[in-house]
Amino acid sequence: MIRLSHLSMRLTAGGRPVTILDDVSLEIPAKQMVAIVGPSGSGKSTLLGLIAGLDRPTSGTIHLDGIDITQMAEGPLARFRRAHIGYIFQSFHLIPTLTALENVLVPLELAGATAADEQARTLLESVGLGDRLHHYPVQLSGGEQQRVAVARAFACRPPILLADEPTGNLDSATGRQVMDLLLSLHRDHGTTLVLVTHDRATAATMERIVALRDGRIESDEPAR
Repeated sequence: MIRLSHLSMRLTAGGRPVTILDDVSLEIPAKQMVAIVGPSGSGKSTLLGLIAGLDRPTSGTIHLDGIDITQMAEGPLARFRRAHIGYIFQSFHLIPTLTALENVLVPLELAGATAADEQARTLLESVGLGDRLHHYPVQLSGGEQQRVAVARAFACRPPILLADEPTGNLDSATGRQVMDLLLSLHRDHGTTLVLVTHDRATAATMERIVALRDGRIESDEPAR
């Protein structure tokens, strides 16, 4: 369960206060698939980053599986995030000096996983990259890099998977492949999936669509 209560995010720009999110309250049950949509500047990526614990809200609370992450110190928060949250960035964020296999190994080794190498290989094979294990990001296509990013985000089997425009830098065919992969992870493992997207067709593959505008929830409806 993801529960956001009266969440606000305010910054100062040019000496003036700017409200990014304004009193957002939202509940996402475990195992649900939710799309966050809205125009540029509506607060979508900020909201996702707050759920991930990558930023701190100005006010309000974020509960993940009953735990208030807004009150956690950085060390415990990092450990909680590693065990509970997988995050997929639009721009992949792979480590350029590491191979595909080594990129997926990073979270497994940080978590002290046994047989980490075998797990990483199996994950990459499951996303269709069994023959690209030892390639560096620069040697991979955009779609291949994003599949490595998905495998890395899912390496520790987190119950919550967050994706920020996961198909935004991909052509439509490759984007559909990445979405099919995310949907299969949800189906096979019951992962709660929350993704930010500008693409209504992508949003329609989810169970629920939450629309933001000017930092507030404009609508919250079933996708189908």
